[in-house]
Amino acid sequence: MFEKEYDVVVVGGGHAGAEATAAAANMGSKTLLITMNLQTIGQMSCNPAMGGIAKGQIVREIDALGGYSGIITDKSAIQFKMLNKSKGPAMWSPRAQNDRMRFAEEWRLALESTPNVDFYQEMVSGILVEGNKIVGVRTSLGIDVKAKAVVLTNGTFLNGLIHIGEKQFGGGRAGEKAATGITEQLLDFGFDSGRMKTGTPPRVDGRSLDYQKMILQPGDLLPEKFSYTETALLTKQRDCHMTHTNALVHDLLKEGFDRSPMFNGRIKSIGPRYCPSIEDKINRFADKDSHQIFVEPEGWKTVEVYVNGFSTSLPEDIQYKALRSVKGFENVKFFRPGYAIEYDYFPPTQLKHTLETKPIENLYFAGQINGTTGYEEAASQGLMAGINAHLKINERDPFILQRDEAYIGVLIDDLITKGTEEPYRMFTSRAEYRTLLRQDNADLRLTPRSFDIGLADAERLRKMEIKMKKSDEFIHFFRKTSVSPEEINPILESVSSSPVKQSDKMFKVFSRPKVTMDHMLQLEKVSGFVQEKELNREVLEQTEIQVKYAGYIAKEKTNADKLQRLENIKIPENFDYSQLKSLSYEAREKLSAIRPVTISQASRISGVSPSDISVLLVFMGR
Repeated sequence: MFEKEYDVVVVGGGHAGAEATAAAANMGSKTLLITMNLQTIGQMSCNPAMGGIAKGQIVREIDALGGYSGIITDKSAIQFKMLNKSKGPAMWSPRAQNDRMRFAEEWRLALESTPNVDFYQEMVSGILVEGNKIVGVRTSLGIDVKAKAVVLTNGTFLNGLIHIGEKQFGGGRAGEKAATGITEQLLDFGFDSGRMKTGTPPRVDGRSLDYQKMILQPGDLLPEKFSYTETALLTKQRDCHMTHTNALVHDLLKEGFDRSPMFNGRIKSIGPRYCPSIEDKINRFADKDSHQIFVEPEGWKTVEVYVNGFSTSLPEDIQYKALRSVKGFENVKFFRPGYAIEYDYFPPTQLKHTLETKPIENLYFAGQINGTTGYEEAASQGLMAGINAHLKINERDPFILQRDEAYIGVLIDDLITKGTEEPYRMFTSRAEYRTLLRQDNADLRLTPRSFDIGLADAERLRKMEIKMKKSDEFIHFFRKTSVSPEEINPILESVSSSPVKQSDKMFKVFSRPKVTMDHMLQLEKVSGFVQEKELNREVLEQTEIQVKYAGYIAKEKTNADKLQRLENIKIPENFDYSQLKSLSYEAREKLSAIRPVTISQASRISGVSPSDISVLLVFMGR
């Protein structure tokens, strides 16, 4: 069936696998996507939403690099919100509710229309290795598929075990069987593995809910979108709702704690700290008598509803009884109960920054197999693995994003240098350069780099260059154009800002905290320039941020440039740390295990102190 050798074989059709397939194929690699069920490509296994705090920035970065997640999200969105608008622009994070069925359909159609992509439905049970180099995969039917590079994106399927109360059964997702064979083989090759846990809430019938008792959660009045391409803006949106648990709900849930797999020892692995189950919330935050529940529609037409905030693995009768005591859920009908799932992962310190494994050449890991949680984190890893698999087999330089270039760079660097013992989720607080890594400028940061490696096309680059040119021109206009007291003082007085006594440059006035672009557009000179140059909302936003935060951006860039000097100091590939007796024992152990590529990376490893870095610098003559 597979006489030819593929350039890249991708195992798994989730968010990581789909992006890996698209990236490798669009760069020119003949790519085969093997998944256990072709009907669930791009499946939203948990909540029907993309983006959120820091996650929205990642989706924008994926789009800027030429990935598909932003486009798919826009095509299937039913609501859009820009979170954290009350804070500075470094914190603004786009989020969309999606039509679950349309999201998966759009992913399937996008991949089917991508040249160089073949599909095959079956379980991959093992990899084919010669020496220390991957040469293909073997399916459960015993079919060997030869490949120059392989990307494993197995999600929660590796020896997946589903828990509902005291019941447990194998599965990678509700209604789908687990994947077996790969973990055991990788252990034989010397890999370390561990177990992680995640969970999902019940799905319910929206017709059985009383929305009048809940708090309305509409989308933005002027919804934006994720992709920098010409995807359409939403013209109508579906509302979400919010309600709360209460003391009675908590008491009813506690009745099942003795049958909870989390508390009776059946689940031994660690779940996501920042997305805990409802029983975990009650246990950890015993002083709180209520928790928020977000009621999210699963699509435009379906009546199925996702109960966000009620993730649980308690017995189904306890779930049902407790949820009926939540305001608005008194007559709830279940589509299916919530459950927890345990699965195998491989500590990501066993990877290079390209996501290639250290023990086996041309084998790449992406997504939850690396210990992350979330669609966005998985998709970004898939994109980077697909890119680097293509580059490696074509003997080209690797594509690595630094921490000051992208949240994707922060994510991968954190995984490789620090590892993770609990499901890793991205937050803005993890990025030391978040003023540089905003959602509005992902295209300016990343599209030129992606174009250089052959992924982002010329049209994407052209759009980015036009946006940058127009924004630069507008900023220059503010720097050189003066405004008189008669023109600006009425505006300044309206926002309780002190008036000016003489003409001043618009840039200086615009930099004031309470003065916004809407205020500046009241000036005839500004509105005239906007009309003449045909500046859109995206350019106006970019210009406003560049003007108002110019000092912060410049300072952060200077700090990033300083750290970049350490990034340029390479450590020899087979460096023997044991010869440096001045290094602490822990530093020798960690450095020998992780094998950092640069001094900068070494400095971020837990257990490596500044004095250890000084020893390395002295040894290298710095």
